[in-house]
Amino acid sequence: MADEKNYQCHHCLAVMEKQGKTSCSSAPGTIKAPAVCPGKEEQLVQDCFERYTDETEEGRLARVAARVEGMCYQNNADDTSVHPRWTRVEDTIALAKLMDYHTVGIATCLGLIQETGQLAEILEAQGFEVVSVCCKAGGVDKMGLGIDEQDKVRPGHFEAACNPIAQAEFLNRSQTDMNIIVGLCVGHDMLFNKHSAAPVTTLVVKDRVTGHNPVSVLYGQNFYYKRLKLQPLKID
Repeated sequence: MADEKNYQCHHCLAVMEKQGKTSCSSAPGTIKAPAVCPGKEEQLVQDCFERYTDETEEGRLARVAARVEGMCYQNNADDTSVHPRWTRVEDTIALAKLMDYHTVGIATCLGLIQETGQLAEILEAQGFEVVSVCCKAGGVDKMGLGIDEQDKVRPGHFEAACNPIAQAEFLNRSQTDMNIIVGLCVGHDMLFNKHSAAPVTTLVVKDRVTGHNPVSVLYGQNFYYKRLKLQPLKID
């Protein structure tokens, strides 16, 4: 194998388009794996998989997630198609119930507080205790980060800084069983994940232009967003 760390799974798109499957999603020996396939590192794959088969929290979560994945589709003996039946919200509820979680935390963006309210009502109706913490909790002046005035969304006006570590610590203090991210900024979501004691899933990914549907850029990149392949993104 060339560079064993230079994994290129995205190059299997051509195989998927031609055969409908890839090496990793087929029975062993059915489709030849490319040279850059991480699956060729069989020992690493097996060592990691064994962590799902014990009685640890990781093992239990992996098994429950596998069950929920199957429950998300209608039973279908046809190997060529699938019929989804659940939304991401329903997936999340099912996993939380099967894991016997009781207290669910929500780390929300202030701009999505209405959606968080709707989510909280649904979760409470499903029997969960809900704890939510907004990104601006505490209202600390953003200038304390050492940024320049022109870096604000509205220069010349007070802006509270997002505080994802505090969001995580508040939810840790509440002893949540799992946490849900609703629209945290890029980077702030990373910090929240890093400091959350409970496992984290993301329900809403913030995208201010596409109505929080970032994958729409990938659907339309051959026309509307082709520029992202042709020229550097200006960030000044």
